[in-house]
Amino acid sequence: MTNTLQKYISENAVPIVIYLINEHKVNLKIVNQRQTKHGDFRTLPNGKTQITVNNNLNKHQFLLTLIHEIAHHVTYKKFGRVQPHGKEWKTVFQHLMLPFLRPDIYPTNILPYLANHMKNPKASTDADVKLSLALREGMAEPGKSFIFDIPQGSIFQYRNTLYKRGHKRRTRYECLNLTDKRVYLFNQNVEVIPVNQ
Repeated sequence: MTNTLQKYISENAVPIVIYLINEHKVNLKIVNQRQTKHGDFRTLPNGKTQITVNNNLNKHQFLLTLIHEIAHHVTYKKFGRVQPHGKEWKTVFQHLMLPFLRPDIYPTNILPYLANHMKNPKASTDADVKLSLALREGMAEPGKSFIFDIPQGSIFQYRNTLYKRGHKRRTRYECLNLTDKRVYLFNQNVEVIPVNQ
């Protein structure tokens, strides 16, 4: 397990993660990228639980996602069925993340955003725009751009649908779906495929 984890997380985080996996009897499965989520926690039909994490995440995203899902596992074992991202989960997640909030695990350009996020963790790190961009080090996937880098009025593709980028509201962009002609709001850290016009 140590050799596998070293491919996906900071070397300094490995002993703590191994401890958590053993202590809480976590069944971890590393899977191919999924478009809609970085990881998940589920109860299997046989009563056992399983955590999956996408294999395409960088080391900082992978560790945060893994601890997020371990927090679901621990919350389920401790409290049974409760709100998925309710106060019980938040408390457990904060407690589990504390040992990782160190500059030898998370770089100093990420730590302030991560510490701020952990005050009141959201259901998805992507919902925290500043943290999401810091975790990705301001780099979009190859062939994609962040929506804030697309000029207003430009066409882009998102999940096999074409949109036209409109005005920025306070924190999100209005984008016209060219198929159904409805306006949708996009977070500024969404990665899209620019379409040459």
